[in-house]
Amino acid sequence: MDIEPYHLDLARPLSTARGSIDEREGFLVRVEYADRVGLGEAAPLPGWTESLDACREALEWAPKLATDEDWGVALSETSAPAARHALALALADARAKLDNTPLYRYLGNERLVRRVPVNATVGDADAETTARSVIEAVENGFDCVKIKIGAREVDEDVERLRRVREVVGDDVALRADANGAWDREQAERAFDGLEALDLEYVEQPMPAEKVAAHAGLRNGGNEVPIALDESLAGRPVTDLLAAEAADYLVLKPMALGGPDRARNVARQARQAGVTPVISTTIDAVVARTAAVHVAAAIPEIPACGLATADWLADDLGPDPAPVADGQIEVPQAKGLGVDLGDE
Repeated sequence: MDIEPYHLDLARPLSTARGSIDEREGFLVRVEYADRVGLGEAAPLPGWTESLDACREALEWAPKLATDEDWGVALSETSAPAARHALALALADARAKLDNTPLYRYLGNERLVRRVPVNATVGDADAETTARSVIEAVENGFDCVKIKIGAREVDEDVERLRRVREVVGDDVALRADANGAWDREQAERAFDGLEALDLEYVEQPMPAEKVAAHAGLRNGGNEVPIALDESLAGRPVTDLLAAEAADYLVLKPMALGGPDRARNVARQARQAGVTPVISTTIDAVVARTAAVHVAAAIPEIPACGLATADWLADDLGPDPAPVADGQIEVPQAKGLGVDLGDE
């Protein structure tokens, strides 16, 4: 197993209610398994996963355990989500290559899936700038756009979204992501103002730990669907489903600990009548492409947060999953389909 650190700058800062993201650091992992080399990526994100140092420690420890036991034991004993993601992905990539099948089929979807719908993401800005950014996304073929909110006063964010709806009309699906910025009173006030705007959902309106508050908001008579994202970090999905706290779950394979776990959580959500959406943590090409395969492994998936390549100023290698007209291409090569030129 080989571990290679990387550092990538964003092409532009992504402004959220939790602060601005302007770089991504992580590790590219190569695992040799049955004469195949599998690629994995660990991109820790503070507040979501372990720290960068803890990730490295977990990655260095795992192959020692695999040598003494096996990779199954190593995966089960790796509690750091980003590190486990890299290991699980690398092994899945190698095994899918052995099976001569694309990763999404190895993950359980026997159908041919060529493309997956995706949303554009627009960061925080004033109302007119936000509207222009959404118009640009629509002109580039997106019919679903997610807008970051929560960094401003509630009334100002409601006005931003109202302005966007005015300029794009009713045919564009709009999502809003508050990143847990509001308390219950603010969330209720926001939902009162947003109810007429026909949003597809508001993502994480309140802090991650406020599961009961989200359930109360969702079941309190408002017509705005709720998606939970941060609430999944470090919490069994069964708790959220039992609480009936969400209409959608936004699943990040990096934060959940691997493509296998993301697929399993998506299946659990569907069985409970909750819609899964797959997203990235602004990852490099290896993890980003893996998330595309996860989305392709889930039948009838709605638009996913996978169109994030252009947020990076540079990448680890060529992108095998380009975005066009609001859809992302699913690689059909064996395994992950990412070629870094070293095989």
